[in-house]
Amino acid sequence: MRVAILAHEKFPAGAKTALGVLRYADYEAAAVLDRESAGRRVNDFVPDVQDAPIVKGMADLEADAVDTLLIGISPIGGEFDESWRDDVRTALESGCDVVSGLHYFLAEDEEFARLAAENDCELRDVRKPPEDLSVAEGVAGEVDAEVVLTVGTDCSVGKMTTTMELARAAEEAGHDAAVIPTGQTGIMIEGWGNPIDRVVSDFTAGAVEEMIVEKGDDHDYLFVEGQGCIVHPAYSAVTCGILHGSMPDKLVLCHNAGQEAIHGYESFALPDRRTYVDLYESLSAPVSGGEIVAGALNTSDLETDADARAAVEEYATEIDAPATDVIRFGAEDVLEAIVE
Repeated sequence: MRVAILAHEKFPAGAKTALGVLRYADYEAAAVLDRESAGRRVNDFVPDVQDAPIVKGMADLEADAVDTLLIGISPIGGEFDESWRDDVRTALESGCDVVSGLHYFLAEDEEFARLAAENDCELRDVRKPPEDLSVAEGVAGEVDAEVVLTVGTDCSVGKMTTTMELARAAEEAGHDAAVIPTGQTGIMIEGWGNPIDRVVSDFTAGAVEEMIVEKGDDHDYLFVEGQGCIVHPAYSAVTCGILHGSMPDKLVLCHNAGQEAIHGYESFALPDRRTYVDLYESLSAPVSGGEIVAGALNTSDLETDADARAAVEEYATEIDAPATDVIRFGAEDVLEAIVE
C-alpha cells in the first residue's frame, strides 16, 4: 500500500503517528504532507526511518501516486483541523482511501462520506471501537504468555516506540512475541487492535483483556502498548484501565530526558521517578503484582551519545532498574531484564 501521510506544521516533533508509521509499518511512504517543510525530505529530519519527499499537499502528487491518505497527527482532543479538508477532499476525489486516528470520525462527515461513496473509497476511523465490548472478567493473567506493559511519566514519552522495539528485539532473539495495540498509531502499524481512549470507561479493561485472551496462548511474550500516564490530569483513567485489563507480569517505565512537567499541562510538575515506580507497582499489586523491571529513556533532545549515556545511567539509578534509549542504543539491555 502506497501512502501519503498528513503532518501539517507538526513534522517531525509533533507527528508521533507519522513517525511511528514511517518507522514500523509495512507501507510504502510516497510523501509526507507538511506545508512548513515542503521541498525537503523525511531523512533530512529523521535519518533512521523510511524516507519520502515532503510536499505541501495532495494536489502536489500525481493522481495515481498513492492509494491511501493517512492522518499522521492528532491534536489534543483528537479534533479535525479544517485546514486539512482540501487534502482529504483531493484524496477522495482521486480515489484514495483515508485512514484517520482522530476522535472526529471522517465517516460521519457529510462531505467526506459522499465523496467516498462517489469514488468507491474507504474512510477508516481507527479510533472507532467495536460495538460488542464488555466489562473485564479478570482473566488476562491466565494466559500462557508473559505480558509486558509499557507505562510512562507522561503522554508522548515513547511507550509505543518502546513496545514496538521490544517486540522486534524479542523476535530477533528467537522469542515468539506479539504487540497488543491500544492506540491509533499501534493500530495503524499492526492492522488491528482496540482504541482504548475511545472506549466507554466501564469497558476499558475489558477491551484490553479481550486482546490479551485472543493472543495470549499463541505467543511467549505479549508487549502491550501503554497509553497516558497515571498522574496525568486528563488521561490517567485510560492508563489505569490498560494496566488492570492486561494484568501485566512486568512493566517498563518510559520517560523523556529532561522533562519535568506534564506536556500541555505545565502547571503540573512530574513527580520524582521513584514515585512513579511506587504508584504503578501499587496499582498493579491487587490484580497481577507486576513490577517495573526496566526503563526506557527518550534522549532525542540530547546531542551527543555521551550525554545520552549519562542520562540513561542516571535514570537507571533513579528507578533502580536497567535502562536504555531503545532507538539510540537498542532494546537488548531492557529485553534481557524482561526475559530473565
